[in-house]
This record gives sequence, C-alpha cells and structure tokens, in this order.
Amino acid sequence: MGKTKSDHLLGSLDLLVLRVLSVEERLHGYAITERIQQASADALYVEEGSLYPALHRMDEAGWVNSEWGASDNNRRARYYRITKTGRRRLTELELNWVKHVDAVKRVLKLA
Repeated sequence: MGKTKSDHLLGSLDLLVLRVLSVEERLHGYAITERIQQASADALYVEEGSLYPALHRMDEAGWVNSEWGASDNNRRARYYRITKTGRRRLTELELNWVKHVDAVKRVLKLA
C-alpha cells in the first residue's frame, strides 16, 4: 500500500539523469544513482532496473554518449556523458517540469 522512494521518479528520471550528467564530466550508472540520492537528501532512489533501460534509451536518442572504462575500484564500467542534443533536451524537460509543478501547485491551492 505504501509508496517507495522510487515511485516519486515516475516521469522525471530523464530529467534527473540529464541534470546530474550536465554538472559532472562523466559518470557510470552507480555514480549517477548516488548523485541523485545525495542531491535529494535521500528522498529519491533510482533502481538499476529503471536506470539502465533509461540510459540505454537516452544513448539511442543521442542525449548521452557512453564508453567503457575502469571504475575507482578497477572494475569495468560504462561511463556516460551528456551530449549537445542532451543539453537541449534537458532544457526542454526542465521547462516542462516547472510548468507541471506550477499546475500541481494551482490544484493544491483549491479551497
């Protein structure tokens, strides 16, 4: 019956991932989830089952590029970078998110 932290990400995962990648040079998937969790003060958690399909979709759309590299613990990991197309998409998603939040606020103010 209760909602988990990941339920709050519905519809905003692309926005969050692209935003994190816009301020970091390159990150592997686990680091992306850590940044989102840290920046949200543990209010948001991205599960692997949601993150990796989203990253694959964003890679195919040209919003991110990916390459294999070694992680801090010397394991093989895929690293992601935001592209120019991804930055344009991020701007669009941010504008849409602000409109969405404003609309929800208007509904919440109903008496």
